[in-house]
Amino acid sequence: MNDPKTDRYLSEHTTPEDPLLTELDRVTHLRTVQPQMIAGHVEGKILELFSKMLRPEKILEIGTFTGYSALCLVKGLCEGGELHTVDVNDELAPLAASFFARSPYGDRIRQHTGSALEVVPRLGLTFDLVFIDGDKREYPDYYRMLLEGGYVRSGSVLLADNVLWYGKVSDPESHNDPHTRCIREFNRLVREDSRVENVIIPVRDGLTVIRVK
Repeated sequence: MNDPKTDRYLSEHTTPEDPLLTELDRVTHLRTVQPQMIAGHVEGKILELFSKMLRPEKILEIGTFTGYSALCLVKGLCEGGELHTVDVNDELAPLAASFFARSPYGDRIRQHTGSALEVVPRLGLTFDLVFIDGDKREYPDYYRMLLEGGYVRSGSVLLADNVLWYGKVSDPESHNDPHTRCIREFNRLVREDSRVENVIIPVRDGLTVIRVK
């Protein structure tokens, strides 16, 4: 959401990404049609720091893409912890897996292909940290599943990406497409849910931080 000069300044004044992430960013831009879906340097560092501060035992990521955000989140796991990442796109799974294998944390990442709405109930785990970055039309369903299915607990933190949706959420009359409608519904659900507290951080396309009370 910032201008290019501000984005460059933010990147220059953020701890540099490690070489593996730099390479993954480059490969993502070369080999995918929508490289802008990658978390990238600044947001990736935010995810990493949240994970390091929380020291979670179980992390869930909904939306793997090429694996950048998973490689950031996994760095904060406590001893013996694991990260489960889910994506419906089986074509990009080998690319993400190849970078996971090269990471010192690769043996702690569990990769799943399929709909998160089906995979998460099969796992039957409770997560300390969740990153939601899947199909925007399913955000309300992800949220209901996590809260009502008991897959998060008191103190769990959920991070949801793209909650400003290129600024479309603040102008519903001009933007009435399914993606915008569902992101707006998700934002409303979170805001009106007394079980949680939240804040939207206007970094990139908007990142919501949700804490379960």
